[in-house]
Amino acid sequence: MPQESVVLNELTEAGAKSVPRPILSGPTGAGTLPAWFSEQQGAAWEEFQTLPQPTRKDSAWRFSNVDLLDLAPFHRAQPLSRGQHDQILEQSRGLDEVAARLIFADDQLLQRDALPDKLRERGVIFQPLERALVEHTELFRKHFMSQPATLGSAKFAALHRAFVTSGTFLFVPRGVEIDQPIEIFHWLCQENSAVFPHLLLVTDELSKVTVIEHFRSADRQTPGFACGVNDLIAGPGAKVTYVCAQTWGDRVRALQMNTTTVDHGASAMSLNVHLGANYSRFESLSRLTGEGARSDLLAVSIANGDQEFDARTLQDHASPHTNSDLLYKNALDGRARSIFGGLIRVEPHAHFTDAYQKVRNLLLSDDAEADSMPGLEILADNVKCSHGATSGQVDEEEMFYLRSRGIRPAVARRLVVTGFLNEVIRRLDHAPISDYLQSLIEAKFA
Repeated sequence: MPQESVVLNELTEAGAKSVPRPILSGPTGAGTLPAWFSEQQGAAWEEFQTLPQPTRKDSAWRFSNVDLLDLAPFHRAQPLSRGQHDQILEQSRGLDEVAARLIFADDQLLQRDALPDKLRERGVIFQPLERALVEHTELFRKHFMSQPATLGSAKFAALHRAFVTSGTFLFVPRGVEIDQPIEIFHWLCQENSAVFPHLLLVTDELSKVTVIEHFRSADRQTPGFACGVNDLIAGPGAKVTYVCAQTWGDRVRALQMNTTTVDHGASAMSLNVHLGANYSRFESLSRLTGEGARSDLLAVSIANGDQEFDARTLQDHASPHTNSDLLYKNALDGRARSIFGGLIRVEPHAHFTDAYQKVRNLLLSDDAEADSMPGLEILADNVKCSHGATSGQVDEEEMFYLRSRGIRPAVARRLVVTGFLNEVIRRLDHAPISDYLQSLIEAKFA
């Protein structure tokens, strides 16, 4: 990538507003961040410049439209106006009842609804990333992006590390169960702005928490770029549920890298609903490091027009007696495309692993395309692993049954598709979140 050709110097004049700085000109180095973190960002920027730009010849980017990864138009956003601030707060509505909430817009923290006193007194920490850097340095440094990006986006993981200045840190101590979900909003607002949302979730032994993140655009037609990372750590016997509700605008390019580490006797479930963005790539690495660990990877994608959704996953079994289950379902209309590349890897000595991987694609148009590449790498004995990928069209008998009862074709097709996707949503044992996700799916069809 010709870095120098897009480097623009920031222009400042007395009493004038600064020109937005292109992200390819490098991070500015926020003076409020600790020195050790700024040094890490400088090293990450050098790594980003060194690593090659992905091409379709790379196995991790096979079938992907890498031309959409041109970052030249994008820049860090300017501070929001008071009107934009108030508008975002007004639109940040998700669940009716939550334990706490954070709202970000263009990587700027707009509002923090604090935890109840009883949770704070028990040691739960829920705060912006920039505070955790200072107040919980040791815990933060131990877990922040501690797993390498092995699914193809190492270059963009370095970009994220170089630019991230805002996000969420959540720590749940031993034996604490948070009954209501934690809710986080990330908004793209200004034209061609770039955001780098981050979630670092650490759960101690026998704790329990549910987190839902919303990714939205203030205007459906405003272009932007999002490069996010999630670090999810499930301690021994802990139960972590993570939900992503992605409804970026129609001209957004998005990459999301998720890493989950599951200790012995713990369970982690991630459910990702992808509805927005022109191009969205999601990478999910689930590493089971202790006996009895379980990981459920779930996803629903609905694409139309020329949307492209690209998912890459790794179910990495590093200990014996571990379980993982992946279920991804895609509904594709128009000229939309979905790509799935997933691997179940059973490491040496990870005996008695039980792992499954299923991808199903529903093609609603003759021009829609689905490419699936499931795989197995088994280096241990006494395991049960299987995978499958299917693509098909709407069952004409189902359509005839519904239309014979007076249901209009468009409504009948919507009912068939939502029924197809419901299998995934029902796996989430939380009725308010399931209902909310169903409303997003209905809105997509509307």
